[in-house]
Amino acid sequence: MGSRVAVVSGGGTGIGAAVVRALAGDGYNVLVVGRRADVLTDTAARISAECGRADAVTAVTADLTDPEQLDRVVAAVDGRTLDVVVNNAGGYLDGDTGTLAGTAAYWRANLDANVLTAVLLTEALRPALRRPGGRVILVSSIAAQRGGAGPYSAAKAALHGWAYDLAAQLGPEQITVNVVSPGYVADTEFFGDRMTPEGHARRVAATLVGRAGEPADIAEAVRYLASPAAGYVTGQVLGVNGGSVLGR
Repeated sequence: MGSRVAVVSGGGTGIGAAVVRALAGDGYNVLVVGRRADVLTDTAARISAECGRADAVTAVTADLTDPEQLDRVVAAVDGRTLDVVVNNAGGYLDGDTGTLAGTAAYWRANLDANVLTAVLLTEALRPALRRPGGRVILVSSIAAQRGGAGPYSAAKAALHGWAYDLAAQLGPEQITVNVVSPGYVADTEFFGDRMTPEGHARRVAATLVGRAGEPADIAEAVRYLASPAAGYVTGQVLGVNGGSVLGR
């Protein structure tokens, strides 16, 4: 079998970059997809150098909410068989809810960023997935399981329902579909300047292990689900949250 190929969306920083590093370290050729060309290029160059392989990571700039830009990702795959798709793009988008129009825009922006990106990328790459043995992995959030973030919570929860449907569709082709649901992870851009020392302490106190998550914690869960060892795991939500939500 030739080189394994993976696509990771939202992989320029934080959790996504940690996933890219883990997969590239396992020998995958990784296409890292996002909107910020400079960030993606820097990440691709840095991780490729760490791996000692010039082609370990390739940056692909695309806005995954725009169907016309998905052709850029398909072109970068370049007819190769695709082993893993990691849908990590997304985030919490602020909005003005003072009017119904503002509320609609706020919800649509969060649904587009967190759900539509995953749906469009997966559908664009679905024909290229390895059969048998392909992996589709969605990165959700603890907010999907306990609420607290309005449209972001709803959008991430939508990924769970879609993952179950997709797992049923692709299971007969021996392609697995799973969700990783992170809890509080420090050292990411998710909170921007919104995180306070008090907020950090409160989130750490909510865990059973007494610490914040790290991007590498999530990457290791993705790495497992991408591996042959997880061939009998599909249609599941794997919580990686230090015990702040139990068994959902």
